Amino acid sequence: MQIGVIGLGKMGANIARRLMRGGHEVAVFDLNKEAIAELGNEGATTSTSLEDLSSKLSTPRTFWIMVPAGKPVDSTIKALLPHAEKGDTFVEGGNSDYRESMRRGVELNEHGVDYVDVGTSGGVWGLNEGYAMMVGGKQEVVERLRPAFEVLAPAADKGWNYMGPSGSGHFVKMVHNGVEYGLMQAYAEGFALMKSKEEFGLDLHKVAQTWQHGSVVRSWLLDLAVNALSESPNLEELAAYVPDSGMGRFTVRESIDQRVPLPVITASLQERFQSRTENSFAYKLLSALRNQFGGHAVKTSGGDMKDGGAAYGDNIAR
Repeated sequence: MQIGVIGLGKMGANIARRLMRGGHEVAVFDLNKEAIAELGNEGATTSTSLEDLSSKLSTPRTFWIMVPAGKPVDSTIKALLPHAEKGDTFVEGGNSDYRESMRRGVELNEHGVDYVDVGTSGGVWGLNEGYAMMVGGKQEVVERLRPAFEVLAPAADKGWNYMGPSGSGHFVKMVHNGVEYGLMQAYAEGFALMKSKEEFGLDLHKVAQTWQHGSVVRSWLLDLAVNALSESPNLEELAAYVPDSGMGRFTVRESIDQRVPLPVITASLQERFQSRTENSFAYKLLSALRNQFGGHAVKTSGGDMKDGGAAYGDNIAR
């Protein structure tokens, strides 16, 4: 396939790279000229504007948008639409509110442009491990994009699936992130409890390594805890400050709207809020885990934010 990738942060750039590794032709654009040049040196077709990007793709075009959720997505779509034609497809792979994705699907269909929302998980590891993708939109359009999904996923038949109409991909990803909050909170609290049992002098790195094999709580998140604890057993360099991307809030809001109780996920979100006023090992491990899987920024013990790099690229049409 021929695909235009817009937004070359950690996620967008690596999606472009994995597509190229799979044999697809990729054209790229970002406000950051250095990011464009870097992908150009790796084989991507570079563009100087959204109009230029559009001119370098054959119809029907596929534009893969990887910019921050919210207004940046809408402004990018608004700027791109004059350079699109009927039959083109906009793929939006960021962490958007599924309600906004439903709206965008309706609005773009009125212009004859298809919209596909892709809830994307995998973080900085996705380039080599592949991405889990939860895909929403018209089924026939998703089927047309199958060659791209099969390359981006861990395997052609694993790690991605069609979820349903527009908005469903981002809805499932929202719930995915809510579950992630709860899992991370449980690990963080358990390790904090073990650390407090000072008379045992537990080596938490060894504990995590032991749980990796045969244990019912083994997981990729646990593997990342092993990484974090091997790099810094006491996480001294981190502040106990855990940001949230908004997806947990969306999940809790939905639980209220649907009257479905989510006590663990709701409590884990509240714990992140609490972390910004307290200092504990549990919050440090939460922060370390977010950095391990997503390259998210962390707050150091000195009070500075250590940037993990933009996940979805700059605001394209600011």
